[in-house]
Amino acid sequence: MDLAFTPEEQAFREEVRAWVQNNLPKEISHKVHNALRLTRDDLQGWAKILGKKGWLGFGWPKEFGGPGWTAVQKHLFEEECALAGAPRIIPFGPVMVAPVIMAFGNPEQQKRFLPGIASGEVWWSQGYSEPGSGSDLASVKTRAERVGDKYIVNGQKTWTTLGQHGDWMFNLVRTSTEGKPQTGISFLLLDMKSPGVTVRPIKLLDGECEVNEVFFDNVEVPAENLIGEENKGWTYAKHLLSHERTNIADVNRSKRELERLKRIAKTEGVWDDQRFRDQIALLEVDIVALEMMVLRVLSAEKSGKNSLDIAGLLKIKGSEIQQRYAELMMLAAGPFAMPFIEEAMEAGWQGDATAGALGGFPGGVTANAPLASTYFNLRKTTIYGGSNEVQRNIVAQTVLG
Repeated sequence: MDLAFTPEEQAFREEVRAWVQNNLPKEISHKVHNALRLTRDDLQGWAKILGKKGWLGFGWPKEFGGPGWTAVQKHLFEEECALAGAPRIIPFGPVMVAPVIMAFGNPEQQKRFLPGIASGEVWWSQGYSEPGSGSDLASVKTRAERVGDKYIVNGQKTWTTLGQHGDWMFNLVRTSTEGKPQTGISFLLLDMKSPGVTVRPIKLLDGECEVNEVFFDNVEVPAENLIGEENKGWTYAKHLLSHERTNIADVNRSKRELERLKRIAKTEGVWDDQRFRDQIALLEVDIVALEMMVLRVLSAEKSGKNSLDIAGLLKIKGSEIQQRYAELMMLAAGPFAMPFIEEAMEAGWQGDATAGALGGFPGGVTANAPLASTYFNLRKTTIYGGSNEVQRNIVAQTVLG
């Protein structure tokens, strides 16, 4: 594998860098670089800016309205966006369900759903996990019964990321109880504004309602919203999960957060501690190794080989790296990372140096305000998208034999 970028690829990088610098709102990049709360308007606003340029579906082929970039171009685009402080593209629409619709949807479904995803106008949610059906996804119990030209859906999904913002949801539903559990699952597209859909936010350790419970009570879904064939949804789900787990690796965000870690270490005076700097160096080596692995996947895609066999490995390493940099940031800030006051984090406030004699919390800097929130939030990474324990089993079976 040639790791040197060609002059054409370097020119492409410069083009993307210049465009992002000119079009990414400064208030959004400030929030991203400082790990402050991003609102729905922040996230969808950036998505719409990319959509107008035709870059929200950056991995799409030209036949479906994408730019038709090579694997390397896609990687460079993601890297430049991350380093500039752009919000991570919410993957459920453009990265996850769109490839399923392209591969298994009919022309009518492609014409109906893909434009709204490409423009950023329609927010998609993922309806996979259920109470008791996380890593054991084949055990889903949400039921869809065919009645004439529609399905009647009853059941519950949980851990639905940002589901409170969702317009549409792609759903794994049980349409048969015969045979193996995997053979009775179908892939259904559901309008979240349909009567009978209830979304209940779940407040997490970091104070955010990032995930939700979603309940379905006799929700009517037109049969034309079924992707592919009935009871073949497990095949489509695996196709989607491969994209999800590759996306979770998120090496470009890790590269950006590594630089943030270095800034915090220097500000807090621990950069000169050789042992602490060793830990940063070890993290940086792991990030470089992960990037090489991602480039291998992209290189395989470019050559037409099946590159998704190591998606689980990317997920394992990427998620562990995210937890590690969050932990090192906490260690660098020491006690100044400990206070977790949601309102203070939102305001970017971390103590008043003049209040020390009065029992205040002096000495903290604004950059430390979100550290506890980030640390708590990233505890999820080794669980979601398929727990790392299960992913290790999959890697052992599919990669090691």
